[in-house]
Amino acid sequence: MKKDLHPSNYRLVVFKDMSNDYAFITKSCVDTKESITWEDGNEYPLVKLEISHTSHPFYTGKMKLVDTAGRIDKFRSRYNKK
Repeated sequence: MKKDLHPSNYRLVVFKDMSNDYAFITKSCVDTKESITWEDGNEYPLVKLEISHTSHPFYTGKMKLVDTAGRIDKFRSRYNKK
């Protein structure tokens, strides 16, 4: 096996979908400054997600428009027929 192939900070991390408060724990080496207390009472690093499989329109079957930057309004105002 090659030395120093795997990351040294591989640990359990909580990923939380901020749109519906769904959270799951898995192993990752992502860097984060926030932490959360999980159901087992231990504290784990927290990564906040905008969308996950519980809120994505493909998996939920509900089409919903997520427009955080107002891109559609900008497009309509720019190309509106006068």
